Amino acid sequence: MQAWVEFLEVLFSTLGDILPIVLTILVFQYLVLRQPLHKPKQLLLGTLLVLLGMVLFLLGLEQALFPLGESMAKQLTSASFLEIEPDAEYLVSEHWTAYAWIYCFSAAIGFSTTIAEPSLLAVAIKANSVSGGAVSVGGLRISVAFGVALGLALGSYRIVVGDPLHYYIIAGYVLVVIQTLFAPKPIIALAYDSGGVTTSTVTVPLVTALGLGLAESVPGRSPLIDGFGLIAFASLFPIIAVLAYAQVTHFLARSTLSGDDDEI
Repeated sequence: MQAWVEFLEVLFSTLGDILPIVLTILVFQYLVLRQPLHKPKQLLLGTLLVLLGMVLFLLGLEQALFPLGESMAKQLTSASFLEIEPDAEYLVSEHWTAYAWIYCFSAAIGFSTTIAEPSLLAVAIKANSVSGGAVSVGGLRISVAFGVALGLALGSYRIVVGDPLHYYIIAGYVLVVIQTLFAPKPIIALAYDSGGVTTSTVTVPLVTALGLGLAESVPGRSPLIDGFGLIAFASLFPIIAVLAYAQVTHFLARSTLSGDDDEI
């Protein structure tokens, strides 16, 4: 019975979120464009499927993904697992290497969730189509996933040692600006978009839960101050990774062409 109550609560909440989108489309379709909807039955069925999918996904987040991320972070940072004394005076910043497994877990979960991200796959397929195959679907997805993995590992390290978040973000965007000056122009806009597509349905819930669970488990950390901010790393480092991927592939292509010219 409790499960049905939760289902109905999420259903009505999600319906309230989707309703403004539907009304906006209908207003523009009938009052601005003054055209009937194309295949209204199919659109209605699709809208209902989206509604049902969002409800089930939100329920899954609350019952599985959020608890999973928090429990993994707490287990990997527990005193028994780290083989340290549960002492409140324990200086985490001086023993950050003891948390090596949390860095590995953050990188692994960042890489795997990004590869599974449907929005990234959609962008990669479109980029491959528009570029005539110049942008590889697999290469783009792997470079973005590698960037997220690196970003989450570094973000987890920041939570452990307690460094201010803005130092890392400012340094990261300075690096992005420098890379932008030297990166191939066709890839720049795609690289910037790649940072946004990572903060979507699969990645965000687990990353948020990981950050909060880690901040709650590490002595002296505040969930509000230190727990959030991992999403920023997951958005920033894919830009760096894609720009670096483009620069490396561009350099290798030029080297190959230069070698062919020399042989001729």
